[in-house]
Amino acid sequence: MKYTHIFFDTETTGNTNDDYLCQIAWKKATDNEIKDGLFKPPVPMSVESMAVCHITNKMVANMPPFQGSVLWDEFKKINDDKNNVFIAHNAKFDIGMLKRENIQITQYIDTLKIARFVDREGILTKYNLQYLRYYYDVDIDAIAHDARGDIVILEAVFKYLSDKVSEITGNTGDKLTEQMMTISYEPFLMKTFTFGKHIGKQISDVANTDPRYLEWLLEQKVNSQNDTEEDWIYTLRYYLKKPNKLF
Repeated sequence: MKYTHIFFDTETTGNTNDDYLCQIAWKKATDNEIKDGLFKPPVPMSVESMAVCHITNKMVANMPPFQGSVLWDEFKKINDDKNNVFIAHNAKFDIGMLKRENIQITQYIDTLKIARFVDREGILTKYNLQYLRYYYDVDIDAIAHDARGDIVILEAVFKYLSDKVSEITGNTGDKLTEQMMTISYEPFLMKTFTFGKHIGKQISDVANTDPRYLEWLLEQKVNSQNDTEEDWIYTLRYYLKKPNKLF
């Protein structure tokens, strides 16, 4: 099978399970054209979201809903083609937003998980797209926190990461794509805290010295009901020697 990479990003009303997309952008790796559009979501934009993406309720007030729009129909047709593999950063978040619009993405690569895989020693303190952009010294001209700008950054970071995965695994072409899909689908065992009072410490060490913190954090992650927390839930259960019931 010859895969085609589709880079995509959404801007949303917030980051909870009750939020919806207000902008989507995508680009085929084989094209230079970026498709994007603003849409009126069924819930208002949160102030926090407006402060990040700079899309306001006034800007989308007269826009159509995404579901049923021309771009919705076009994106759905692209998704129906099983030669296409979608690429996003923290992909489950964007996939969750599209699921609420009756589009179910099943073939994807998550550059967040790929970055964690490439960081073999757990050196990086952050894994967000903008941090990776500057950490890897990716030379591009793009505006952050706009779906179009994030697509440009995403494609450049993906190219860097895919080269690194190829160096590690020896895979190229479709085998490399399939390897990165496998990495993206499976929960990732993290090594180092990148936040909180134990930032920079090995999680295995904290499990021995402060297991109550791990117990508390696990409860917070589970109660968040956020699909994007699966790596942390998996990791905390592993170090606490609990069954990983969710995976």
